[in-house]
Amino acid sequence: MTSTPKSGASQTDDGDTVRGEGHYIEIVDTRLFVEERGRGYPLVVLHGAPGVIDHRFFGNYLDPLCDRYRLILVDARGQGQSAAAAESTWRFEQFVQDVSAVARAMKLGQYAVLGHSYGAFVALQHAISFPGEAAQTIVSNGVPSTRFLWERVERSLAELRPPELRDQITESWEREKTAQTQEDVARLLHDQMPFHFADPYDPRIPEFEKLAAPTSYAPAMLRHFANQAYGGFDAEAGLSSIRQPVLVLAGRHDRTCSIEASETIARGVSKSELVIFERSGHLPFVEEQELYLEAVRNFLDRHSS
Repeated sequence: MTSTPKSGASQTDDGDTVRGEGHYIEIVDTRLFVEERGRGYPLVVLHGAPGVIDHRFFGNYLDPLCDRYRLILVDARGQGQSAAAAESTWRFEQFVQDVSAVARAMKLGQYAVLGHSYGAFVALQHAISFPGEAAQTIVSNGVPSTRFLWERVERSLAELRPPELRDQITESWEREKTAQTQEDVARLLHDQMPFHFADPYDPRIPEFEKLAAPTSYAPAMLRHFANQAYGGFDAEAGLSSIRQPVLVLAGRHDRTCSIEASETIARGVSKSELVIFERSGHLPFVEEQELYLEAVRNFLDRHSS
């Protein structure tokens, strides 16, 4: 397994890598695109929303961590700039296995994993399926089981105002099942964005959309997951088996991943810490960036030394 450079990385005056333009990691059956930023203790970062976003979803919001941490932002298989992968491998379990495959291919040794949204589901299951491989796990706006998702989403949607916004978001979810083009996916992502902010009219949304725009959408993968309600996922029974420290991050006003879900993870994992961002929805790394970074940094500083 090898790493294939795509292009060079920028450097500081003393030679420390700050932000690369990315390279490919060869794993068993495909090549995954990763972008490395910073230098120090490795933090593997996993995006969410299969087929809709890629590593660019984090924009530059995590970059202040680069002073002490080596961010490894991964495009999941078949998404973003990663190589195509057989449809038979578009499975939750495969995404989980890919985390370990990346770590082995890059010879990371000790490392942490941060997953957001669907990436948080992957990170949590990785902690269960591959005990101790990641020395620390950060579950950012996730759930321990899909049983927490749909009732929460339906209730949140019913409470959303005005009705026109509710209709816009509902229709965009339906379009996920039939999206064919890059433009189709871009439009439905734009229509959904208000749902993910505590304030649906947050003035930061346009800037976030600009920074987070992926290199490439994957409409076929989006259709695949949307038509099976993103598949089943249930890690509740395995929470007590997790060995490493786990940081659970949650937005008080998250309309997708509830506080109850995060509290369930925190109760189930013996070495857990729960941080709730009181003014955030599903995107606290944008909505309360400084507090989010403080929580991540504090956790890693204590557990990775």
